[in-house]
Amino acid sequence: MVICVFACAKTLMAMSISLYSYRIEVRCACQISYPWSIFFMIIDTHAHLMFPEFKDDLSEVLAAARVAGVEKIVNVGCSKESSKQAVEMARVDMAGGGFFLYATVGLHPYDALDATNELMRKWEKWILDDRDGGRKKIVAIGEIGLDYFKAKISHDEQKEAFRKQLQLAVKVGLPVIVHNREADDECLEILLEFSGKKSQLKVVFHCFGSNLEFARKVWSAGFMTSFTGIITYPNAVGLREVVKEVPMDKFMVETDCPYLAPQAYRGKRNEPAYVTEVAKMIAEVKGISVEEVGKVAVENSKRFFGF
Repeated sequence: MVICVFACAKTLMAMSISLYSYRIEVRCACQISYPWSIFFMIIDTHAHLMFPEFKDDLSEVLAAARVAGVEKIVNVGCSKESSKQAVEMARVDMAGGGFFLYATVGLHPYDALDATNELMRKWEKWILDDRDGGRKKIVAIGEIGLDYFKAKISHDEQKEAFRKQLQLAVKVGLPVIVHNREADDECLEILLEFSGKKSQLKVVFHCFGSNLEFARKVWSAGFMTSFTGIITYPNAVGLREVVKEVPMDKFMVETDCPYLAPQAYRGKRNEPAYVTEVAKMIAEVKGISVEEVGKVAVENSKRFFGF
């Protein structure tokens, strides 16, 4: 047994590493323990670290993610303000010499009415300036899409905003992160308008929650599916069938934190470190090693986002 104590940002962590079990335990100053396997590296492809749930301990959360083996985090915008914050946070990470935090810009269906031409031009400038400056920290448009479950915005207004943001994605050559809730057919139909001979649009259905039949349509279109802690819930039998069948080049993993903590942490705030639980469940369902899941998920994520 090796004991190591170190300070990182605002937190003091103690690690105990068994040379036989290869497990690590992190105790933060707040006395919360995080046990993880350290066999593999992983990328959290969808987090919302600008949300108020992280305002008091973001440094500790990022430090814990690194210890858990999280190689990169995609910090996803879903409104005008959160997109701006995601870009600012990624630039701070870049200024510190890191390639850990990446950003996206996009409007969730709840904010569809903000999808003005002026905003699209502003985001285009941000993306081009980011690219010209050699940073390449804005890696996708999203999360965008359709929500026919809770959104109070009309379907037509949601579709207009969705198409407008897809046009931006095609114009600047970035992939898209799609939010789809109870809008399977219309969501896929709109995406197919922008994918084909004239465009090599890359698409991921984030927090995939639809059935296997629809998943097959998504994969046939050349699009990807991303899984969250939902797949670890006891009643998510149908979703685990999707996981079982997903082609190895068609999946990524995410937390969607601060929401949807996996079963082992259910009821708590979700955070990037917990993405390892998603990888473990995929490994269990597919009957392969978690190391292989981690390796493939990282390769898929890097190919999709162009890290």
